[in-house]
Amino acid sequence: MTFCSDIQVEPLAGTAKQESVYVLFEWPAAWSRDVLDGHTFGPGLTEKLKAKLKGVAGLQLIRRPGRAGRERGTGHFRCFVVWAREGLVQDYILNGPEDILDLDLENPRGTCLPLVLVCTHAKRDACCAVKGRPLAASLACEYEETVWETSHTKGHRFAPSVLLMPWGYSFGRLNVEAGRELVGKALRGEYFYPANRGSGLNTPKGQVAELAVARELLDASENLHYGDLHVAAADEPAADNTAAKNSVVVVRHRDGRAWVVELEEKEASGVVSSCGDEPKTSSYFAARRVIRRGA
Repeated sequence: MTFCSDIQVEPLAGTAKQESVYVLFEWPAAWSRDVLDGHTFGPGLTEKLKAKLKGVAGLQLIRRPGRAGRERGTGHFRCFVVWAREGLVQDYILNGPEDILDLDLENPRGTCLPLVLVCTHAKRDACCAVKGRPLAASLACEYEETVWETSHTKGHRFAPSVLLMPWGYSFGRLNVEAGRELVGKALRGEYFYPANRGSGLNTPKGQVAELAVARELLDASENLHYGDLHVAAADEPAADNTAAKNSVVVVRHRDGRAWVVELEEKEASGVVSSCGDEPKTSSYFAARRVIRRGA
């Protein structure tokens, strides 16, 4: 069988799940195709959860890797509220999913607790189970408290697909070796570039631009940590080309440095979005040039 993630014609940069606040709720029981379609928590509670989370936070169901994580008894459930912009995580123990309705999602607090979420959501796409579960199991052997399985993270065509908290970065096509390096660096807050799809705090253009600057700094042997870079401005006309498909993004470092990243829109043919879908042509953004502002 050919999986959608076997077709690697599309670059990773600019494909991250966009979100700034997350509720990560431990749910060992079955996950329906969409965890808020009414089949996981029932229609009544689901509607209340949707109202609570709409425009405020995204919901990720999590569980411990392996069979034990799916067979764990009910009673008390771990829950993490993540504020990616602030890089904070608040840890809770809840009695059930209904307790999510009482969570404070508006006031960031907590600690910088790294969490690595590997998508294993088989009902969403087979790639997530076939490629995600072995990665999660392998990483959990070394980093038991850090690694969790999770529901759909957007982009199963990049499986194994990973979300890194508390910074909200997405990663794809990770093998075990790269996964180990990602987790090891995350525990020190260090930026991991390989397989990085971008920050969920940014638009696709901003994600591509930030990654382009990160690549230059890391290639120059600079130490780079999550939170060092942020997108200051996006979607401005390119100085030397006003065509609609070209634009620039300004990326700043916390130390005051800034770069202008020129972007261009390209096309990738043969993209298979989900297993069983027909190939299609998809557009994406690529960094054409990175210019140090003021240099």
